[in-house]
Amino acid sequence: MADHYPYEIRTRRRDLTLIWRPGEGDDPDGLAVDELGRLLTFYDLDAVQEHCDRNGWELVREDGDRLDLEMVRWWVDRPDPESVSAGLLLNAWNFFDDLSHSLKADPPLPPQGSIHDSAYEKIFGGEALEPAAGGGAWTDEETGAVREFLRAGLNLWEQAVISSAAS
Repeated sequence: MADHYPYEIRTRRRDLTLIWRPGEGDDPDGLAVDELGRLLTFYDLDAVQEHCDRNGWELVREDGDRLDLEMVRWWVDRPDPESVSAGLLLNAWNFFDDLSHSLKADPPLPPQGSIHDSAYEKIFGGEALEPAAGGGAWTDEETGAVREFLRAGLNLWEQAVISSAAS
């Protein structure tokens, strides 16, 4: 069985911890959900550990990931390249992708095309937000596509939390 990892999310209401697990084989990475398909959310790491123990899951506690969705929201509303790091936006992109796979969301996140692919490659390279990066920086069209994708991810997150099984 795959290891499970705590994944902390900073929100405007309250910080939550989720359980992230890497996909096995060709399966996508995902977040733990309950038997009804609701996202499992926890208010502290002890509750995460108790849940994992009850389910026979190995919880790997590392200097874990923490995603600040308020900073992502800020950038989506005001795309100032100096307000966030490329790493934060990359983590948010990957998180929303994992979240959509986990929830089997309908509607899913916006379809991704060549503009998204190009924007993802640039953000992965770390220079997407640096205007001096020349061809490594996002174009206005790429920035718009990323903002649309992240805005949809934030909306998906809000819906997931509303219907989550908080412990």
